[in-house]
Amino acid sequence: MDVAAAQFLSNKRIAVVGVSRSRGFGNSVMRTLEDRGFQVYPVNANADTIDGHACYRSLAMIPESVGAVVAVVPPRQTISVVDDCIRLGIRHLWMQQGSESKEAIMRAENSGIAVVHHACILMYAQPTGIHKLHRWLHGKFVSGTSID
Repeated sequence: MDVAAAQFLSNKRIAVVGVSRSRGFGNSVMRTLEDRGFQVYPVNANADTIDGHACYRSLAMIPESVGAVVAVVPPRQTISVVDDCIRLGIRHLWMQQGSESKEAIMRAENSGIAVVHHACILMYAQPTGIHKLHRWLHGKFVSGTSID
């Protein structure tokens, strides 16, 4: 397993920014991590609950410290997630595929945040089914992808 991914997953409290009130990928990430034994904190600026879980309007509103954050938001919003991580001292950030941008990656890395990007977290959190195949294919065929 990639070192940065392993370090990220060594955190037992993980916030997922971008969980929606309806079904979406952020919701799948939240449920999968929870099923794997992580304490997961959904974050959505417009929701108080998600699937019966307390939802937080910002990372700063989470009552416990979290060691890691998964960003499942558009790239322009990921910059704000990075800034929140910097302010709160969160040192691990996973930019889910589609949420990353060069600016967000550089800002996070320049602030000492360990960043995982260009990879689906579901390929690493004890993957099953299609995500296990996705991880294998990613390892075999993806090399040095770039972001615009």
